[in-house]
Amino acid sequence: MTPKASSPHTERALRARARRALFFFARALVGALLWDVVLAHLGLGALARRTRTRRYRHLARRFRALATDLGGVWIKVGQFLSARVDVLPEEVTSELAGLQDEVPPEPLEAVRQVLEAELGEPLEAAFAWFDPTPLASASLGQVHRARLKTGEAVAVKVQRPGIEDLIRVDLAALQRVLGWLRRYRPITRRADLEALFQEFSRTLWQEVDYLAEAENARRFAAMFADDPTVRIPAVYAQRTTRRVLTLEDVYFIKITDFEAIDRAGVDRAEVADRLLRTYLEQIFIEGFFHADPHPGNLFVEPLGDGHWRLVFVDFGMVGHLTPQAKAGLRELAIAVATRDADRILVAYRQLGMLLPGADLERIRQAEQVMLDRFWGLNLAELRRAHPREMQRFAREFRDLLYEMPFQVPTDLILLGRCLALLSGLCTALYPEFNVFDRLVPFARRLLEAERGSPLDLFLDWLLAQGEALLTMPVRLEAALTRIERGELRVMARASPDLEERILRLTQAVDRLVGAVFFGALLLVGALLYTSGQRLLGGAALTLAALLLARELLRW
Repeated sequence: MTPKASSPHTERALRARARRALFFFARALVGALLWDVVLAHLGLGALARRTRTRRYRHLARRFRALATDLGGVWIKVGQFLSARVDVLPEEVTSELAGLQDEVPPEPLEAVRQVLEAELGEPLEAAFAWFDPTPLASASLGQVHRARLKTGEAVAVKVQRPGIEDLIRVDLAALQRVLGWLRRYRPITRRADLEALFQEFSRTLWQEVDYLAEAENARRFAAMFADDPTVRIPAVYAQRTTRRVLTLEDVYFIKITDFEAIDRAGVDRAEVADRLLRTYLEQIFIEGFFHADPHPGNLFVEPLGDGHWRLVFVDFGMVGHLTPQAKAGLRELAIAVATRDADRILVAYRQLGMLLPGADLERIRQAEQVMLDRFWGLNLAELRRAHPREMQRFAREFRDLLYEMPFQVPTDLILLGRCLALLSGLCTALYPEFNVFDRLVPFARRLLEAERGSPLDLFLDWLLAQGEALLTMPVRLEAALTRIERGELRVMARASPDLEERILRLTQAVDRLVGAVFFGALLLVGALLYTSGQRLLGGAALTLAALLLARELLRW
């Protein structure tokens, strides 16, 4: 039997680690409750709203420091949360977006123990040369350059000693925190916390299974086998186990080393264009994509005379799209490219992105305005867009921004984070990069594939017209019958601003009435209690406490 490397983490250290994480979240949740619930019901809601941005940003910075210090799962949690723009405030997600999975490396002796335990032979017997200084060091493992006895240059990824113990402890703490959050309705109405936890856990355990990562690398190699502009490193199966992964050394120019790219005579606009193209193929055609496109996982390999290849490494975090999700995303890509707001709504429904009860017509209006005002602008132009334009849009659709009737399905979380990283990379490579210029021809290909032959199109149209003609008499008869019975109703609705004001007024009146009753019961109870009528006084005070609790729970 192959010996296992001993864990460097004692039970006492693991318990202390869990307590530290739980204390942080308990303190954060108590603070949120006091500021956003209690103070709001004491008439200090304006103060809470005024300080909210600063408080949330400070909280995100504290979590970022905690995650960097603890490493392990918590860095992954921060990166995961940075993609949840549908649940968390922008000041939190933007602060966490810069959380880097870079931690101090393990010493060579610890790495040697893992390697020799997994490979079943001394380090010197397994490799002709092994660099003691890691090329990269992350929370779950680190990468060393080496050379095989047969002469091939390789990159060896080694799991950190005891990382599985850390994952178990951190996931248990995270599950307890999510149990607390399930009591907070503004979050639970937008996210299935249990499903998110299961998805996050599955992805994390997959990342520390290097046999699964090796299989992912083989699948990507097969995907791009006919594309000479993309390179995927080969897997050396004889030196690969569940905790050690040996790949072809393909570490060339880091994709964010702009000076080196320029010196190599490579056009950075072409790099951004090829990067986006490969991801469009992965997402919309294959439904299987590299989910961690941060700068340390992407390289440019110069080939001379201005030719080059895009190189991918690290296949531990990958995304799988269900057929339904892939169909919905294809629908969304076509809708955005053709500026079709109605089709965007169809895509949202296919993807499960709309909360129950969402006002579809209002969302369609907002999407149409967005397409009319901002379609075709690159990210630099969007950043330069006049603040008044943004403010005008926010005022016009204040009701939607307040309600936020959207959710990101669990199977699209990795995709959301991936696209955010991808957008930042493309813009950094080429500030004038315009995603619409690349999306339109790609969507045209999808549309042509969707439409099929002219004969198929004509038959589909003929079938739709036949169905409409066959059902027309029945529908007309039903409408006439309802008119004769006086059952036909015409619905009208107030403007969103008026509806919002009426709702706020109703809530204010309810709170005022509740406050009056609370004050009256409190005063009467105190008077009765101090005058000797302890039973009646106690009953009045109890009712006052129950009324206060009811008002707090209604928030």
